[in-house]
Amino acid sequence: MALARVLGPVRATGLGAGSMLGAGIFVAVGPVVGRAGDAAVPAVLLAAMVAGLNATASARLARRMPAAGGTYVFARECLGPTWGHLAGWVFVVGKTASCAAMALAVGAHLWPGHATSAAILAVVILTLVDLAGARRSADTLTASAALVVIVVGGSVLLLLERGAVVAPAPPTDGLDVVQAAALLFFAFAGYARLATLGEEVRDPERTIPRAVAVSFVLVTALYLLVALAVSRTLPADVASASDRALADAVDTLGHPALSTVVAATAVVAAGGALLSLLGGVSRTVLAMSRDRHLPARLARESSRGVPASAQVAVSLVVVAALPFVGAVEAVAASSGCVLVYYALTNASALTLDGQGLPAGAPGRRRRAALRMLARLGAAGCLLLVLALPLAGVLWTLGVVLVGLLAGRVTRR
Repeated sequence: MALARVLGPVRATGLGAGSMLGAGIFVAVGPVVGRAGDAAVPAVLLAAMVAGLNATASARLARRMPAAGGTYVFARECLGPTWGHLAGWVFVVGKTASCAAMALAVGAHLWPGHATSAAILAVVILTLVDLAGARRSADTLTASAALVVIVVGGSVLLLLERGAVVAPAPPTDGLDVVQAAALLFFAFAGYARLATLGEEVRDPERTIPRAVAVSFVLVTALYLLVALAVSRTLPADVASASDRALADAVDTLGHPALSTVVAATAVVAAGGALLSLLGGVSRTVLAMSRDRHLPARLARESSRGVPASAQVAVSLVVVAALPFVGAVEAVAASSGCVLVYYALTNASALTLDGQGLPAGAPGRRRRAALRMLARLGAAGCLLLVLALPLAGVLWTLGVVLVGLLAGRVTRR
């Protein structure tokens, strides 16, 4: 049974922006500034460039195959069942780690010193919101995105107006910048939520590409401003050790009321990103369960047209993992898996024909340009994976090998 199409352009754009903002601004900026220092802005630009290439491929594929599951469906149809299973596997593992990171971000800002308990409570509450349906989830994320833009934008302008308060850091080498971009990349991956919602968006051929483009440009601009402000306010070692770097930077302004507002906004934004992630992972679990790569009972839907069994199963896994991971470790664990996922997205886009393009020479040139963008996107993903710290590379390799083995077993 197909899911209900209830999302229009505004809700879809708000959902995409809300999915990205909580992750990047309130979790990933600290590790990025800690690793890249004054070169945090180039790191953001590099991550944005690779993410933009991936967004182009995702939007093209989602127009052609508007079904729940995102790149799991794209790779299955374009590359074959083995690669489809791998895409679904790395997405579920990587995004489950992202869910843990977002939940811990909520806990760190809501109840310092008791982050894990608050994170578990957040997962339970937001699972109930997701079970109410995609429309209510999208409305929640749209409101969250608007709040973040207003509060964070105003706070960052105050920080930039004051000017730099820390001495310039020593020159950063290129590897540090690429590693910082690899860690930040997962924060841009919220637009994948739109691809997994292909069955729930009205007129997906027009709505999804536009929603991806608008949300991506808005989020990139805000990330750049936040990275610049934090790098001018906090020393690199302080930023690296903090799981609330933007809030710590705002604290230096000496306005307790503003600090409280920023912390509350962080709870809302990270909670919004968590809400989106829980829904996105459950849609991929739904698609894999329909194909019997996961237990068929996880494909059951509620009377509201929501994949309730998959939603609950994902939330239980996240709750079980929370006592054993920290936010930064969860970010690193997610990054490699998400990059492999998008490498498969670009590989899938390379198989698309010229349907919908102009005839003759203009169509051939545009088709060649799109293929080049897909190649660059795949290469960028692989570059960032290899630039991760050794533990991240080994983790990603292990997840890929387990996914390939599991795919063989389920096909038999």
